[in-house]
Amino acid sequence: MHIVKSILSRGRLTAIAASTVGAALFYALDLPLPFMLGPMFGCLAVALAGANLQGLGPLALAMRIVLGVAVGTAITPELMNRMPQMGYSLALVPPFILIIGLIGYPWFRKVCKFDHATAYFGAMPGGLQDMLIFGQEAGGDVRALSLIHATRVLVIVTSAPFLLQWMWGVPLALVPGSLAAEIPVVEMAVMVVTGTIGWLAARAIGLFGAPIIGPLVVTAAASLMGWIEHRPPGEMLLAAQFILGLGVGAEYVGTTMKELRRDVLSGIGYCVLLALIALGFAEIVIWLGAAPPMEAFLAFAPGGQSEMAILAIVAGADLAYVVTHHLIRLIVVILGAPVVARMVR
Repeated sequence: MHIVKSILSRGRLTAIAASTVGAALFYALDLPLPFMLGPMFGCLAVALAGANLQGLGPLALAMRIVLGVAVGTAITPELMNRMPQMGYSLALVPPFILIIGLIGYPWFRKVCKFDHATAYFGAMPGGLQDMLIFGQEAGGDVRALSLIHATRVLVIVTSAPFLLQWMWGVPLALVPGSLAAEIPVVEMAVMVVTGTIGWLAARAIGLFGAPIIGPLVVTAAASLMGWIEHRPPGEMLLAAQFILGLGVGAEYVGTTMKELRRDVLSGIGYCVLLALIALGFAEIVIWLGAAPPMEAFLAFAPGGQSEMAILAIVAGADLAYVVTHHLIRLIVVILGAPVVARMVR
């Protein structure tokens, strides 16, 4: 009974209601990615109005596992043959992060007047939880870091679908993949097993991004052996959009006007700088002939790993190409950020 009450808490029920209304409104207005952007803005509006919201905890974890499995199914023998072709664009990821840091740190430190640790870890385009942990250990403002990175994800993930529709005419309101009834039961069972084993193993060894990386690796092995030929059901991927969008919007719970003026506006300004840098690197990738324009854009758009994976799936982009670049970005940031921070100090 206690578990049921925890799952059906008032904060979670409010978040689900706000997300449902937002999704329905976005769908009725024929806006892109309605099942992720709708919940995101529904929860954002309610959070800024002062309501107490909660993320969906275990369900959010489950949806990240589903995304890990979805990415793993994109790792095929054909993709492995193409890996050398990704070399040019993958080699651009470290300088991409370096330039972001060289521009982002002065923005937060000199222009926005944050302390050293907050400015540095606010500028690093890594995972939200990782940057919060590193920033807290370095003495940074955890609340400011939370709002800065939530704003980065919100702005990038919101603007990217409109750019995809405007520049390439990509429809983003369709079910992303086959329905459950169309996927063999055996494959569904293999996905459940690979996702569960991958997550448990990655968590046991303390791997960063365990809910996505673990299932990705184990499912990729199953895919390369020919055991899986489909992605997870479209219904599950729609649910992942809904729950992840809800989680981003709920990050703004308790935001004050002072935080809006300082932290959120600083994050929005930073997103403009990030967008210009990302577009510049995407242009280089296109010029080198390393990837088509849409894939180059998605690979260097520094949104959240989960959200960009969903966007790539719905857009019909080369999922493995896009996610590989985001994984390299996260690895470089997570491994390099604490070392560089100590050197700077």
